[in-house]
Amino acid sequence: MIASADVGELIPKERLALLFEELAELTGQRNAIDGRIVEIAAEIDGRRLWGMTGARSLSALVAWRTGCSPANAQTVAAIAGRLGEFPRCVQGLREGRLSLDQVGVIAERGGQGSDEHYAQLASVATVTQLRTAVKLEPRPEPDPAPERSFTKTGTAQGSCYRIILGRLDAAKFDAAMASHRDALMTQWKHDHGDGKSSPDQRPPLPGNVDAFLRLVEAGWDTEAARRPHGQHTTVVAHVDVEQRTAALHLGPLLSDAERRYLTCDATCEVWFERHGQVIGAGRTTRQISRRLRRALEHRHPTCAVPGCGATRGLHAHHIKHWEDGGLTELTNLVLLCPYHHRLHHRGVITIAGPADELVVTDSSGRVLSAASLARPPNRPPPDVPPCPGPTGERADWWWYQPFQPSPPSNN
Repeated sequence: MIASADVGELIPKERLALLFEELAELTGQRNAIDGRIVEIAAEIDGRRLWGMTGARSLSALVAWRTGCSPANAQTVAAIAGRLGEFPRCVQGLREGRLSLDQVGVIAERGGQGSDEHYAQLASVATVTQLRTAVKLEPRPEPDPAPERSFTKTGTAQGSCYRIILGRLDAAKFDAAMASHRDALMTQWKHDHGDGKSSPDQRPPLPGNVDAFLRLVEAGWDTEAARRPHGQHTTVVAHVDVEQRTAALHLGPLLSDAERRYLTCDATCEVWFERHGQVIGAGRTTRQISRRLRRALEHRHPTCAVPGCGATRGLHAHHIKHWEDGGLTELTNLVLLCPYHHRLHHRGVITIAGPADELVVTDSSGRVLSAASLARPPNRPPPDVPPCPGPTGERADWWWYQPFQPSPPSNN
């Protein structure tokens, strides 16, 4: 590290030169450290070790354990995922010559086989210039997407809608329309097809407009019924009180994890049996009321697993399961995203309470914490040369030759 000189003894130009020299040294060390972080992330990804922690993805794990932003973690994950395709660029990062953002732009969008081209360019180009260079790569022409449009014109009498769909979307729409039209026709015949009603009072046969409105109303009613966060499933389970086994009604046997997962945040009609004989209908799974759910969301609006941060589609989970006598109370409930909810019931992660002192452990028994792994270093910084950074010259794209991908082989 360069010792700071007495500021009063230096003229501004000399002071600025000293600061730039120190900045180059620190930048080189930071780049080398970022390169090592990328290599660690690549090993974790290659061996799928991030799944042991309950993390959703490699980028989520990096953001969680390093305390960096999701965008920065995504850059690390992108480079780690293409480590083998850009060895020169990553080597420049490990040696402190290139920054994480420079290599990240190349790894996220650079074409296959462009490692040597961009390794040379990145030594003098800024991140913005690299983004422009990558955009200039010739891209294969994408398949033309089917035309889709939805337009509306209004008049004093009403509105006219014009919908253009591709073949697949049109097939879905036609099938939905036919289903609702058939249902309306069945209902009309049931009410008016017996010949008893007067022809003058009989309503006209339902047509496409009626079917379309029924389709809209059905979708709206379904959406309104499940908002906010209504029940996910309704199941009927037969439980053997002695063996503690369960099966779906007229369905297959359930594992312990499946039984607990299905009944944890759903209404479930339970039939208790002994020696194959029904001995009575039990209580339903205690469903979370709207008021209780609002209290849960106010207490902790995200998934309770450290490092997750999901806020939508969360399940209300009984810390002590209802089968084991767990109560539907605020102290026994936490919100989990579906991914971590399934992991818990599969035994990958363990959740213990009470809710205000929640302890989440991974499959190895290690406690998961929302804090990053950052700590004071106990080793010297990387021994790499200073990094002067890009030249700062204005790019003249008129003379720039973009990377040209190799033509596909005929083999």
